Amino acid sequence: MNIFLMKATYPIDSETYQEVLQLLQNAEQQDGQNYKIVMHESEWRNPQAHGFLALAYDDDKDELIGVASAIDVMGLNTFEWSTVVAPMYRRMGIGEHLVQGITSGFEERGAAGELALTLNGEEGRNFIEKQGYEYSFSEATLRVDAEVTAVNNDLTIRLYNDERDALVTIFESAFNDMPEETDDLIAFNTSKAGRVLWVAEKDGVIVGTVTSVLEGDVQWVTALAVHPGFQRQGIGTALLAWLKAHAVKEGQSTVMLDVEIENEQALSVYERAGFSKIQQVDFFAKK
Repeated sequence: MNIFLMKATYPIDSETYQEVLQLLQNAEQQDGQNYKIVMHESEWRNPQAHGFLALAYDDDKDELIGVASAIDVMGLNTFEWSTVVAPMYRRMGIGEHLVQGITSGFEERGAAGELALTLNGEEGRNFIEKQGYEYSFSEATLRVDAEVTAVNNDLTIRLYNDERDALVTIFESAFNDMPEETDDLIAFNTSKAGRVLWVAEKDGVIVGTVTSVLEGDVQWVTALAVHPGFQRQGIGTALLAWLKAHAVKEGQSTVMLDVEIENEQALSVYERAGFSKIQQVDFFAKK
């Protein structure tokens, strides 16, 4: 078998999109995994997305047999990437060819960093580690149906309006972010299409924040945090309830989010809000 490897920068053309989508659907049917999420399928045709695909073809059959997707999620030239190989072509070295393609793409772009992602438990972990990566952390993907529920009436939830100092305090407490990291996050969440930065206000004080991210029929939740002086007062739960209602208003049927497995406090908040785990993603850093 002759393998032909090529790269396609986002946004990809319609023919390539359908070709890759069919490969993922075939793999999902056999593996019972939702590869579209970890492969960032919703960004492939987004002109504002910063990413690329590595595509492996069986040159003799002119058939797509494997794909790797890499995306700079935060706009900092740091990429997340993952691979999927067609079921009939596994254990034939296709994955290694895709890693070579991804590595070449990073060199061309002068990537500042990278994380490899896998859904496939021990098998995926073994493959990634053989490519020179080591385990970093795991995230659970949670989902809930969009619905209108009661919201804390003491809160006013509105668009962010240059309350930078309040968010510095909130993100430092929640994520150990430095002020410059908060500035980067605010800039990203207020400039990229589909992302909206919200703040929760109580008696004139910013007590929490969250960012909604629209991807097709899904409203994603990210950067949810509560001011350290107002925690354990139901503010996080109220923000989630508001977002579920907001998704209904905007025509989305599902709300989803990612949370680190070890963040038991956040997991507890999400579970109380009705979210349930649908998959786990393991992250690996280059040694």
